Amino acid sequence: MPIDPYILLLLGTVGIAALLPARGTAAHVASGASTAAIAFLFFLYGARLSTREALDGLRHWRLHVTVIACTFVIFPLLGLAARGLVPLLLTRPLYQGLLFLTLVPSTIQSSIAFTSIARGNVPAAICAGSFSSLVGIVLTPLLAAVLLGGSGGGFSAHSLVTIVLQLLVPFLAGQLLRPWIGGFVARHKKVLGLVDRGSILLVVYAAFSEGMVRGIWHQVSPARLGALLAVQAVLLGVMLVVTWYGAKALRFGREDRIAIQFAGSKKSLASGLPMASVLFGAHASLAVLPLMLFHQMQLMVCAVIAKRRAHDAEARPEITGQAPDAASRTAVGTGTRPR
Repeated sequence: MPIDPYILLLLGTVGIAALLPARGTAAHVASGASTAAIAFLFFLYGARLSTREALDGLRHWRLHVTVIACTFVIFPLLGLAARGLVPLLLTRPLYQGLLFLTLVPSTIQSSIAFTSIARGNVPAAICAGSFSSLVGIVLTPLLAAVLLGGSGGGFSAHSLVTIVLQLLVPFLAGQLLRPWIGGFVARHKKVLGLVDRGSILLVVYAAFSEGMVRGIWHQVSPARLGALLAVQAVLLGVMLVVTWYGAKALRFGREDRIAIQFAGSKKSLASGLPMASVLFGAHASLAVLPLMLFHQMQLMVCAVIAKRRAHDAEARPEITGQAPDAASRTAVGTGTRPR
């Protein structure tokens, strides 16, 4: 089972923030740099994300509605149900982080990778992840406003303006400039990927530094951390079952079910960390902890499932067969030859 090297970098950053938190002038510099990094991140997201590709995928609208429902309806409902675990298993700040996790959009890269390994409908996974990211830019902050209310850093008119300026405006700017800079972004994908990850590390350092200075981490004990991991394991297990058997009940083919399972059961670390920094302010360190843990958990579990699905396809190749008309519908308007 894979250990994401980036998670190790994130944990290392958390360790540095615990030992050497930014204070005084350094804290103001780190906060300003973090704000600029978040705006730049969402600008790059806008420049990379193909709106046309995401909207073209709406031809396979049933699949995308199913993924969106899993991501922004079923996940949040499970998050609200976990409220009953406070204070028996979870502290209120940890629960708020868990609830925020359920509001974050789906991933793109890992959903595509695991769908490909499992021999699922890759074009559908691409479109589902892209469409979820587009919807999440607007829907995640709105859901946070309704469900989290005045918790965390508080949600007010000022918070809404901050979200628009730091998240939505840079994203829209990237989308508008995509025709001119899209080629440059694609050609320098590796370099900009490093900038992405470095920016997120900066955001994490600033958030956890502020949490250390304010003494927020004294609220987390090993027992509470273990309880959080157990709750997240149940959450992931429920979503994997719901996406797989729910898609079967809706009469999706095997390849579509694979895309729905991997796109509908995941949450994006890259989108969630910057959003949490904006939404929670000084409490962001506890808010992002459940997301960081869930990210690693979903990678490990889904890697095993993807290999199992691929093995099943090799052992019983007839289960991947589809009628010609069904296969043509799963091409999702991308020009991909049906398999």
